[in-house]
Amino acid sequence: MSVPAPYIPNLTPALSEADHEALTDLYIEGTPANTLRAYERDLVYLTAWKLARFQEDLLWPETEPTALAFILDHARGLNEAPEAEAARVAAQELIAQGLRRTLNCPAPSTLDRRIASWQAFHRMKNLRSPFDAPRVKQARAKARRAAGRPPIPKSANPITRDILEQMLATCSGTRRDCRDRALLMLGWASGGRRRSEIVELQRSDVSLKDFHQNGLIWISLIETKTTAKGKTPRLVLKGRSAQALIHWIELGAIDNGPLFRPISKADRVLKRPLSPDAVYQIVKHRLSLAGLPDGFASPHGLRSGFLTQAALDGAPIQAAMRLSLHRSMAQAQKYYDDVEIAENPATDLLK
Repeated sequence: MSVPAPYIPNLTPALSEADHEALTDLYIEGTPANTLRAYERDLVYLTAWKLARFQEDLLWPETEPTALAFILDHARGLNEAPEAEAARVAAQELIAQGLRRTLNCPAPSTLDRRIASWQAFHRMKNLRSPFDAPRVKQARAKARRAAGRPPIPKSANPITRDILEQMLATCSGTRRDCRDRALLMLGWASGGRRRSEIVELQRSDVSLKDFHQNGLIWISLIETKTTAKGKTPRLVLKGRSAQALIHWIELGAIDNGPLFRPISKADRVLKRPLSPDAVYQIVKHRLSLAGLPDGFASPHGLRSGFLTQAALDGAPIQAAMRLSLHRSMAQAQKYYDDVEIAENPATDLLK
């Protein structure tokens, strides 16, 4: 299967080969690492789908019929479709390749993300996307409405302050406990950091120059999902969170390199960074030790919990967003809306 490189813009006669290479590098360097990984996964999926569905490679620009077929194939479940139907045959091929799990209808958010990637590939190549055509846009809107499913939260429950305290209470005195305490407190108190942001932190990203005088630790994220390299504002830790991070740095002898690292069974700090999955396992383990049911929350609960707690404590949403680095006010407002409606006096009219 031939997978085209989406980051390479169409060749322009006015530019030299060196200019084109520089432009490609610019596209890659100017795109957050998480977005690049999502683009790569989506490109593999789209290429495999078209090959299984039409026995053809992707076209640049892609055709409207192909775009419509993609929407139709992913806007309905295929369990009841005839065995020989092209959409079902293609889906079964994707399942065999490990690119799709079942014949059930994918989540609307998954369809939206893959279409957004496909559109981005067209923009990179300065081409018109078939998904901008009126007929295709209408089909996509109808598919979204037909699905009729509310978006599934990334964490079943937010990890609010009381839940976090229960998790922290399971951290006693080993290096692993010390690391987990610092990781959870930094991840929550610095604005609800994503797993990728936590594991990518280096010791050099942490400034202790104001700790002894003001009790402040400054954290510099290279980039986030919503900010580009060099454009992310510094974040701050204070109080218990800052003390927990200092304790981990000292106990783990973290002088340089990754801030958070695996720990061996002999309680020895290793040199390599944690993986994003390791953060998932840490959160899962601490929730379990705290007596909470399996699946209670995911690492994203640190992020949703921070914003939910900010709303519960009456912190202005703008102040919370300065730490969470949400780009969309509407996205952050969802957490505040849930709290505000629960506190609405009108909900107490019948007690």
